[in-house]
Amino acid sequence: MQYRLFGRTEWPISEIGFGMWGMGGWTGSDDAESLVALQRSVDQGCNFFDTAWAYGDGRSEKLLGALVRANPGKRLYTATKIPPKNRIWPSRREFTVDDCFPPDYIEEYVHRSLENLGLPSLDLIQFHTWEDQWLADDRWFAALDGLRRQGLIRAIGISINRWEAWNGVYAVKSGLIDAVQVIYNIFEQVPEDELFPACEKYEVAVIARVPFDEGTLTGGLTLNSRWPEGDWRNTYFVPENLKVSVEHAEALRPLVPAEMSMSQLALRFILNHPAVSTIIPGMRTTKHVDENIACSEAGPLPDDLYAEVRKHRWDRQPTKWSQ
Repeated sequence: MQYRLFGRTEWPISEIGFGMWGMGGWTGSDDAESLVALQRSVDQGCNFFDTAWAYGDGRSEKLLGALVRANPGKRLYTATKIPPKNRIWPSRREFTVDDCFPPDYIEEYVHRSLENLGLPSLDLIQFHTWEDQWLADDRWFAALDGLRRQGLIRAIGISINRWEAWNGVYAVKSGLIDAVQVIYNIFEQVPEDELFPACEKYEVAVIARVPFDEGTLTGGLTLNSRWPEGDWRNTYFVPENLKVSVEHAEALRPLVPAEMSMSQLALRFILNHPAVSTIIPGMRTTKHVDENIACSEAGPLPDDLYAEVRKHRWDRQPTKWSQ
């Protein structure tokens, strides 16, 4: 495992982190299997774990807490997210701080997350939605800064809406946040335009989420893909999105080298960008852990392959189903 500095915090973070949404909020999740996969990742050098209160209403946070307690001799970095008070994802332009993150609510949910984790403090607390216009109402920062001065949190971050990388650039430039979490992958290269240069200039860490484009870049998606009732992917891969997603994956497939899976191509592509501090793929099985963490040792894509893969950029606009 290779490590990168996490922005101005200078924490040495594994460049392949662990995204824990699937363990708390997707169908088919098994806590025992999840804990085995989590421990496997620690044994291979993973030290950054990203969860959220909304992932199973604390279920995923409890798994992370159990993992940390099971590894007292290892420095594991914990990151979670406060859900918006109005429970609406993604945020909308008309939402205010009072709609989503009023000060008393922020404090309440930091304590709730700490209770779920069973830990005295958190490394990174993030807003699960964000609007750059909230910079004009600094009550949210005062609340988080107060919690930081109490030693309950160490760093502050935001999670940017799907396909809206621009809606976080001002937050980065404000100097108030330490990290941004943003969708970045072979298809979604928009963060490179404005967000990443700002993060590099202001020493703000970048957490690259959805590296497999919700499964499209694993290479296993087909026009017949279906999920159990209640699974979030049914609402995302609506017919109009499923068809075009499969088409983009199939157009990319000829570039995948024989010794590499499409998933590994996707992860190694992200490693090419120096602004990225860590990538957080979901890994619910030890097989996924082994395959994904191997990408760190293999390193970024060779320059010629990277140049060809970059041509598969796919600029999209948020819709009702993109959430």
